[in-house]
Amino acid sequence: MECDTLSPKELFQKDVRYLIPTFQRPYVWGHEEQWEPLWDDVRNTAERFLEELDKVGEEQRPQAERNTPSHFLGALVFQQQPTSTTEIDQRHVIDGQQRLTTLQLLLDAAQEVFEDTGHKSEARRLSKLVRNDEDLVDSQADYEFKVWPTRVDREAFRHAMTNGLAVDAFQDSRVVQAHQFFQLQIEEWLKSEDSSLNQRAAALETTLTGLLQMVVIDLELKDDSNIIFETLNARGTPLIESDLIKNFILYTAKASGKDEEQIYENYWKHLDDGWWREDARTGRLVRPRVDVFLNYWLSMRTVSEIAANKVFESFENYAKPKDIESVAADIKRVGDTYRQFEIDSVPDEVQFWYRIRTMEAGVVTPLLLLVCSASADQLAPDRRLRSLKTIESFLVRRMICRLTAKDYNRLFLELAEVIQRRGLEFADEIVNEFLKNQTADSREWPTDVTLKDAIVQLPIYRLLTRNRLRMVLEGIEGAMRGSKAEESNVPRNLTIEHLMPQEWREHWPLPSDQTDAETHTIDRNRMIHTVGNLTLVNNRLNPSLSNGPWTEKKDGLGDHSVLFLNKELLADVDSDTWSEETIQQRSVRLAKIASQVWPGP
Repeated sequence: MECDTLSPKELFQKDVRYLIPTFQRPYVWGHEEQWEPLWDDVRNTAERFLEELDKVGEEQRPQAERNTPSHFLGALVFQQQPTSTTEIDQRHVIDGQQRLTTLQLLLDAAQEVFEDTGHKSEARRLSKLVRNDEDLVDSQADYEFKVWPTRVDREAFRHAMTNGLAVDAFQDSRVVQAHQFFQLQIEEWLKSEDSSLNQRAAALETTLTGLLQMVVIDLELKDDSNIIFETLNARGTPLIESDLIKNFILYTAKASGKDEEQIYENYWKHLDDGWWREDARTGRLVRPRVDVFLNYWLSMRTVSEIAANKVFESFENYAKPKDIESVAADIKRVGDTYRQFEIDSVPDEVQFWYRIRTMEAGVVTPLLLLVCSASADQLAPDRRLRSLKTIESFLVRRMICRLTAKDYNRLFLELAEVIQRRGLEFADEIVNEFLKNQTADSREWPTDVTLKDAIVQLPIYRLLTRNRLRMVLEGIEGAMRGSKAEESNVPRNLTIEHLMPQEWREHWPLPSDQTDAETHTIDRNRMIHTVGNLTLVNNRLNPSLSNGPWTEKKDGLGDHSVLFLNKELLADVDSDTWSEETIQQRSVRLAKIASQVWPGP
């Protein structure tokens, strides 16, 4: 058995076939849990590399690469298989097949985008990481790919990984969906304007080939793969940071002559109940909720980023020079606030916290703890609510416009520091002024024009998770209802529906006078995923709409839907047609409403 830490280039540069055995499950990774977090990690790493490159200069590219922290993808376990001297090496994938398949789809998606954007050298180099030498595999077609999935995914994988092959027959395959997701994300990122297209392409290639890291365990034939697999997946008992902090507080209290039992009863006992011990997710980490809270609380108090594995160490440094009872009391007071907004117990803020959770914007929590734990004497309730709504507008607009979140940690900690320095009583004015004055691309608050362009042009359905897109449409629906509707609260169990369906060819032919059918098809395939072609329906209505023609969808919406999104739709468009033109017109109308729901700077 050999174990090593390898980059994708080191793993895939040789001619090899990683075969996923039939007994392994098919490809099941999805948008919200795996693809989007992975892309966020890749994008942030590439942007950090660009920052380092900007510091040292293009001629010091190797130094910039060394200065950029690598991103760890996880572990892979292979087992060597017997091959003849004329065959390429072959390994069975014992563990990590989902990760391995996703990495290949990501590499190939980047290769295809590079090919389309004229970056031929980058495309050729990436191609060598997904395909074996054709001279070695010309008589064994299945061996052309470095990774070969389980039987159920093979045809979809072949079509997704081959430039120019149609994937229409495999739209339900997660393999194809993952490839399309990464392709769209890469296309959008490369078009960002804070550096040149060539720079960003080179930075992405560097990240994908050298700045991702995996632990690779290579078993020999004599090694028992089952025992090793079970050992790797066995769960130990993790060290809980909060227990260390509790012990430090009680020990220090006793050493200073305080009643440790009373300190525990007054300030810590509530943190030992079941709710605080439940697992909570922050990014890719899953930790007890109490550990997550203490991480946020400490970031708020120190106005600095605290790594998840450095919470106790940082707490010890923070608390040593202070009165330990005051520190414990502060944890208790702010913890009560954290629990309030986690369980939606502040009526005026329920919608705000729902949207923050949907966006998975935990990075802003230290700032929110500062604002929300302030007493009414320190910060008037109306000013507190205005502060929260301003932060929401900033985050939602950037999310819709697909702008990076890489600098949010520093941005919101800087804002927290300014608020504490200038005074909590003016938090709403400070938040608005601070965010409005940001000029860097990674911090800019999108204007109405930028927001409109994103809503009209971007295939949002493909770029946002379903929960986030549903949240945006719910916000627009709520604004349409206003205060005059009988029921102002928008249901949260609705389904996103394409008006012109994704499978449009049967009932939605291209215009007969169309001279360039291929261009029109590409344009339509983009526009059907824009906001103007999307609506919300209830679950009972959705199956009946499906891929049917516009006349059927129109009647179904008119007969059953009570949503204002659909009432407006039926009132403002020609009853007999639904086309690219009407999609764009509706996108413009909905963009105007969205700009009112989430006001700009």
